[in-house]
Amino acid sequence: MSHDNAGLVARDRAGDNAQPLTISEISALLKRTVEDRFGFVRLRGELSGVKRAASGHFYCCLKDEGAVIDGVMWKGGAQRLTFRPEDGLEVIATGKLTTYPGRSKYQIVIDSLELAGEGALLALLEKTRARLAAEGLFAAERKRRLPFLPQVIGVVTSPTGAVIRDILHRLADRFPSHVLVWPVVVQGQGAAEQVAAAVRGFSGLAPGGPIPRPDVVIVARGGGSIEDLWSFNEEVVVRAIAECSIPVISAVGHETDTTLADYAADRRAPTPTAAAEMAVPVRADLLLTLADFAARQRRAVYRPVELGRERLAARARMLPRPENLLAGQAQKLDDLSERLRRALGDRSAKGRERLAGVAARLSPSLLSRSAGEAQRRLDRARLPLALIERPLRHGHDRLGALARVMSQLHPEKPLERGYAIIRDAAGKALTTRTEAAGEPALTVQFRDGMLGVVPAGSAPLTSPPAASPPRKRPPSPAPKQDDLFG
Repeated sequence: MSHDNAGLVARDRAGDNAQPLTISEISALLKRTVEDRFGFVRLRGELSGVKRAASGHFYCCLKDEGAVIDGVMWKGGAQRLTFRPEDGLEVIATGKLTTYPGRSKYQIVIDSLELAGEGALLALLEKTRARLAAEGLFAAERKRRLPFLPQVIGVVTSPTGAVIRDILHRLADRFPSHVLVWPVVVQGQGAAEQVAAAVRGFSGLAPGGPIPRPDVVIVARGGGSIEDLWSFNEEVVVRAIAECSIPVISAVGHETDTTLADYAADRRAPTPTAAAEMAVPVRADLLLTLADFAARQRRAVYRPVELGRERLAARARMLPRPENLLAGQAQKLDDLSERLRRALGDRSAKGRERLAGVAARLSPSLLSRSAGEAQRRLDRARLPLALIERPLRHGHDRLGALARVMSQLHPEKPLERGYAIIRDAAGKALTTRTEAAGEPALTVQFRDGMLGVVPAGSAPLTSPPAASPPRKRPPSPAPKQDDLFG
């Protein structure tokens, strides 16, 4: 391309149809191109720089040996995470690539975050187990003996699963006991918090209260994969079981399944049924076939509901998500909030520096020098005498007028014109006939003294109050004006 016609001001050239784009226009084109091309991706990498913003959004970086990409998960998705993300975990992130025009960067908007295989999950499990074991939560001396014949048994499990039915059947078959069920979710988002709250709830029951306190607590769940049982590896569940004041039996999964809840409990049962057998002293066979038929019957009843739920979820996935519509603005808000915080800190630091500089320049000698200079300027100023006398005369006239008004508004001034003031025995001035009629004796104040009277219909005064001599007001001093010139 020839630059012979280049100049200071851009001009349209013949045959040139390439219109200049604004930065926002090119950013929007890039964003649309990236999202159309990479609308669904699955990335495997190591988490780095994990942090949660005050808005609830989750920010991180995914990296491998040769590259790094920023990642963001909005509040709704972050609340559905079944594990706590940490730096160094290898994960698989599912989402879409997009751009953030505010920083000219591309990133992945994560819809779901999973550990990269059971190896990464087991590594996280071992890391948590070693940390809690170092605190002594799994120590053998903490284990307590189970009561021989518990009168009340508390069960923490799902109220709709086969686990609670198996436990109740086994307990009823072996030894009748009073069973308290604390219903919880045993898998998915919020399951760990519900299980921990249930264990602490049983431990907090007072003996002899309206709700009987269990003698032993069974924490139970059916078998499944390590992901299904992960809620019972959460630290909040382990601490709740270790701190429980009631002996706890852990019956999570099958015999080959082991969770951190098993290490913290006083006894570990290979199955929920075995937990029921441990709780009571009598052994008997459980009708497994009947329990299996009951579970199949429940599944057959719930199958139409599940199919309808699946169809509804499939239609819901086709609708645009509200967080996607506000994704860019939410991230921009987080960016501006961070910039505002830094700007306020910088401005405060600069203000302190300016204040320190001004304070350093202030000293007694400098202030004395300034005051002396101001005094010399005042001495050099010559004000005409008329400018001083005119405000003084105006003030003298106003003061005299106010004195005359004050003398006319004195409350005893009307007495000189023939009026009188009616007072009760306490000296309070009365203004109505009703008030005067209710007094046994009255005092009438005239210009030259006081006179005791009795209202009509009252008994005469035995000793009228002595008339006080007329009070003379001291003469008002004439307004005096100070001489400004000595």
